[in-house]
Amino acid sequence: MAARNNPFELDNESAYRAWRERKLDQQPLPKVVAIESPERVSAAEAAALARSCQARNFVLFRYLTPPPDPQPVLQALAARFGLRDIDANLCSEDSGLTEITVKETGTDNRYIPYTDKPIGWHTDGYYNPMSQQIHGMLLYCQQPAMQGGVNGLLDHEIAYIRLRDQNPDWIRALTHPEAFTIPANFEGGKEIRPATVGPVFTFPDNGARLHMRYSARQRNVQWKDDPVVLAAASALRDILDEDPFALELKLQAGEGILSNNILHRRSGFTDSPDPALKRVYYRARYHDPVAYRGD
Repeated sequence: MAARNNPFELDNESAYRAWRERKLDQQPLPKVVAIESPERVSAAEAAALARSCQARNFVLFRYLTPPPDPQPVLQALAARFGLRDIDANLCSEDSGLTEITVKETGTDNRYIPYTDKPIGWHTDGYYNPMSQQIHGMLLYCQQPAMQGGVNGLLDHEIAYIRLRDQNPDWIRALTHPEAFTIPANFEGGKEIRPATVGPVFTFPDNGARLHMRYSARQRNVQWKDDPVVLAAASALRDILDEDPFALELKLQAGEGILSNNILHRRSGFTDSPDPALKRVYYRARYHDPVAYRGD
């Protein structure tokens, strides 16, 4: 993207205003894209997926016939949109996908995604090294919770707009290379992940794209001890709780989200007493962004 057309340049007010108008002149909730056959996404379905993701950084999809084994189907869908460099983690399957359900993770720590507790606003992999950030994500519901388990969604570009409109200095503060620190993670007295220090906002692809790393957790995150950074962090928390573009929805079996790792959260939930009906999601995280292919 040429500099004169780059809305993320703080001195480029005309490009920002044109981009901002396009972003805000759309319905917050996109239409769900129905996929008729899990075995093959049609050209029309792919085009609809691409359009929504390009406009909002995410798309909602629904398999009309949910696949009995969703993992290879989800891998194929991700690959269709350029998502191949998968981010493995301690609890992922051999495929690289992670089954998100209430379970013991086989680690010392009780990680919140594998409990029924709520998860606050965040982007995935905010604790990853800056060289291994999560740019694309796929989340799929195999079985919803009996009660609760509602997902919150907000395009991170909307959060950027709200902050910039209030105070452009907040954008400058959150792009500081030491704005946001995640302390090291230890298991059994051994460091398994070093501290990650970096900005909240970065601009990959020569500044043409916006990426965000964020967690609303008050514990185990460290903001730079700077009044402008701290004011920006406080304003961001208010935005996430109040913005009209922030969606709340409960995915049903066969439904999913493909995204450029937008802001998201999850409410607490209650599982069915029947183990066969417990909440099961699949998640895949990628170092690639979504490629907007509609072919």
